[in-house]
Amino acid sequence: MSDSEVILAISGLQSAFKSRSGSVRAVRNLNFNIGAGKTLALVGESGSGKSVTSLAIMGLLPQAGYIAGGSVIYKNRSGELIDLTQQNAAQMRKIRGREIAMIFQEPMTSLNPLFSIGDQIGEMLLLHTDLNTAARQAKVIEMLELVEIPAAASRFHDYPHELSGGMRQRVMIAMAMILKPALLIADEPTTALDVTIQAQILDLMRRLQKELNMAILFITHDMGVVAEMADEVAVMYAGEIVEQAPVQQLFKNPSHPYTQGLLKSIPGASGIIRSEDGKLQAIPGSIPMLNAMPEGCSFGPRCASFTSGCESSVEMKATDPLHWVRCRRTGENAYV
Repeated sequence: MSDSEVILAISGLQSAFKSRSGSVRAVRNLNFNIGAGKTLALVGESGSGKSVTSLAIMGLLPQAGYIAGGSVIYKNRSGELIDLTQQNAAQMRKIRGREIAMIFQEPMTSLNPLFSIGDQIGEMLLLHTDLNTAARQAKVIEMLELVEIPAAASRFHDYPHELSGGMRQRVMIAMAMILKPALLIADEPTTALDVTIQAQILDLMRRLQKELNMAILFITHDMGVVAEMADEVAVMYAGEIVEQAPVQQLFKNPSHPYTQGLLKSIPGASGIIRSEDGKLQAIPGSIPMLNAMPEGCSFGPRCASFTSGCESSVEMKATDPLHWVRCRRTGENAYV
């Protein structure tokens, strides 16, 4: 990917949280780029650091959290390169919504129950444009129609509790997209939805991405959704990326034992690795606590092929120019 195409370039990003026993690193040395019109899926189990990464990009880490190192370079509409980690709160407020937008994981808790959906979507226009009240309302209704909410004009004054889960998620998408951002961060946008509504939401996001040539960081633990949405995949475990590759290549040739374990857990998928008896397999154990990380490979305690050599630090290495893996046994089917 050429530099002119890159919308977001993350280099050496580290996020940490203060605790009574000292600081703990939740995100460690992250590196990835996202190009215009492309989707990078950031995948992994709950607790792997995916949402913390998105909050670090948006400048929304909780009070105990902070950026401990690295850079997040964003190329704005004017072509200016901005390090988001160096922006103050006022500067980030100008960027959020207009340049970079986010769809949060649970719409019912992200939407304010005391305000109508029209007012909440329109707040983006109030903060970032000079449109009058009538023009803002017309723009909001137009956006509600774009995300395929029926009877959009009459829904303008509805409150979040009056909408279904799928409708609320469409409202979140409308809110994120109304200013046509260059980058959209979608944090588990379909987790709480049934399969039919999930497919509709994914189709909607693909269509809007194509219309706006928008870059998407798609955060999920669902490898089936990744297969549908992503151009490139970064697999995250215990705060670091353990494998990164174009989506087809990663599904065809998963090289890290954690990635192999994730793919073995997809029901009904074909063309991916399986256990010898063809059954789904669970990955034993759980993600380590941030204040009790193992020496060397973070996945070591859960890996069936762990050896003494895995106790030393493991760097990312390329199996080919587009496929990078953090495993000393790269190229082997280690998860057996």
